[in-house]
Amino acid sequence: MLAVKTLDSIPVEVSREAFRNAMSVLAAAVNVVTTDGPAGRAGFTATAVCSVSDEPPSLLVCLNRSASVYDTFCTNGHLCVNTLTSDQHALSNLFGGKTSMAERFATADWSTEFTGAPLLNDALINFDCRIGNRVSVGSHDILICEIVGIRQRESGDSLIYFQRNYCNAQQLM
Repeated sequence: MLAVKTLDSIPVEVSREAFRNAMSVLAAAVNVVTTDGPAGRAGFTATAVCSVSDEPPSLLVCLNRSASVYDTFCTNGHLCVNTLTSDQHALSNLFGGKTSMAERFATADWSTEFTGAPLLNDALINFDCRIGNRVSVGSHDILICEIVGIRQRESGDSLIYFQRNYCNAQQLM
């Protein structure tokens, strides 16, 4: 018989540094995640985004509960995942820093569709979503998001974060 161990019964021996170093070689698309609503307009840069299911279409976004934008996203209840193109690393840095929200949004063209969350007009892909569920793990919440609209460019390369640097798919080959 196969014994099943719970997470509580497995000793943790992985240091924070070892984990971060290992994650740095996991290439990921760079996204600017945005919201707007009763709690205000906010956005942040994220690589912790992935698909969950195609029925119903859903994705997840990981958000640190200590982030200044956390309450804004939870209160608004919707968001847009804007996948950046390979030439948008400056926008990624802007949304990943301590710049004011007004300055972040002033540097690009935005529109809205179904949820009212800001869609970056020149993003590679926009996933307009309602936040359906939140699961707390460690320092973060996993936001399970129902996709209500997708807008995709016909061509372009995704901005990728790999080994603590920006690159595109061609550079990984």
